Amino acid sequence: MLSQQGLEFDERDFFKDPLSEAEIEELLTLAPPSEVFSWRSPSFRKLNVDKDTLEPQDLVRLMAQEPRLIRRPMFRIGDKLVVGGGKKAIESVLSSA
Repeated sequence: MLSQQGLEFDERDFFKDPLSEAEIEELLTLAPPSEVFSWRSPSFRKLNVDKDTLEPQDLVRLMAQEPRLIRRPMFRIGDKLVVGGGKKAIESVLSSA
């Protein structure tokens, strides 16, 4: 557990400790797969796949196999998930909590 500016949080480097498919599916109860998936990632472009052909379970499998396909930063604050947002997005969630 880390603390910064009076907030305590757990940090996880999912390149060193990848998320499992079950963990990704749990996060996806808070945000749609299309919001969590990094469509602009060079790793996705290398796949040479039409994004319209991918089902949500395909996205989960791909994110579990290649963490670069998960948008970052990602913050879970209670029952809210902030994905790829900056400071203002995080502050907005914190102020409504």
